[in-house]
Amino acid sequence: MTRSEQLYAAAQKVMPGGVSSPVRAFKSVGGSPLYMTAGRGPWIRDADGRDYLDFCGSWGPLVLGHAHPEVKAAMQAVLENGWTFGTPVPGEVELAELLVHQIPVLEKVRFVSSGTEAVMSAVRLARAATGRDAVLKFSGCYHGHADYLLVEGGSGLVTLGNPSSAGVPQAFAALTMNCPLDDEEKLTALFAKEGERLACVLVEGVPANNGLLVQRKEWVHHLRALCDQYGVLLIFDEVLSGFRCPNIMAHEDYAVKPDLITLGKVVGGGMPVGAYGGRAELMDRIAPLGPVYQAGTLSGNPLAMAAGVATLKVLQTGGFKQLDALGKALDTRMQSVLDQSEKVGYVRYGALFWLYFHSAEVPRSAETIHADSAKSYAELFRFMLDCGIYLAPSAYEVAFLNTAQTEAHFDQFADALRAAIQKGILA
Repeated sequence: MTRSEQLYAAAQKVMPGGVSSPVRAFKSVGGSPLYMTAGRGPWIRDADGRDYLDFCGSWGPLVLGHAHPEVKAAMQAVLENGWTFGTPVPGEVELAELLVHQIPVLEKVRFVSSGTEAVMSAVRLARAATGRDAVLKFSGCYHGHADYLLVEGGSGLVTLGNPSSAGVPQAFAALTMNCPLDDEEKLTALFAKEGERLACVLVEGVPANNGLLVQRKEWVHHLRALCDQYGVLLIFDEVLSGFRCPNIMAHEDYAVKPDLITLGKVVGGGMPVGAYGGRAELMDRIAPLGPVYQAGTLSGNPLAMAAGVATLKVLQTGGFKQLDALGKALDTRMQSVLDQSEKVGYVRYGALFWLYFHSAEVPRSAETIHADSAKSYAELFRFMLDCGIYLAPSAYEVAFLNTAQTEAHFDQFADALRAAIQKGILA
């Protein structure tokens, strides 16, 4: 029995399912979850001392890899003096200034401790600003685990085969409308019927929790036009896409100006940080300036702010160019692999990529993902673990590039995929 198996057996006695987040239990890929004890650069090490080339990256925030020296040094400097005060700290001002300078739609920003909090707060603000209650989201898009956002929510929900969560009151769910991605006709019809009830529309910058579902610019522009027509606020959830896209933010790639955006993952450098922001006239409705209440004891804490500032500074001084070059290098290797298999496909957007199965075209909506994808991915996932490569334990979650990776690491990844083809896993 491995150390990870021992830990999992003990955890199941004292924790629901033995985990703190459902997808970590490996239910959709088989086997017992691996317990990680260390990370360095592009590598992660399990409790039995085995190293893996990590393409999960703590589900996205480690855009510089594990234990980046500049981020580590920034956090150590804070630790010398204490790591939470429950007061304003200089680091939050510095991080806010970096974000506002980098992202034109951000005139003001408020920090929270998670992406879920950021989206929940942005929706509350939108409801207050419009005087409306209903929210529109899209099938497979995940915006955190607030009750009213767990309708066709993607991420761990789809991984476990549950389109929505139990325990969500029908009255809450009734305020959330759902529409497929990439379908102008259904979107237009929904706005015609319900547009005057909608406070806001939530869309992932690049939908990446139910596969990597890159949207057409025409569809995104149509969405913006409908929001303008009916007085609905457009919220871009950039928790996963922010600072990983060709133009830094997905909405910049689409040349669309949202009313509010939500951020997380990268801006915390691996620490629990979320943020939301937009036009000043909207943000000034938040307490203490306005009547929209939102608070958090650990929001803006110095340790998390230091990690975020250090991460963004590294990205701004060459990190973005490095990610772009790495993405192109991965594309070249993946093309040579895909030429050998008709079963698996590959799509990359910025520093995000995804393997999809049994489809001639890249899916753009949750409904177009092949039903056998999860089974095929589970077999590949286990094989890649044996090859020393760690992917997300879900067919529907994306993989991440980071600046600690090199072309040699991509060679290792491509070689493992070729071996899977030779063994018939991807044939």
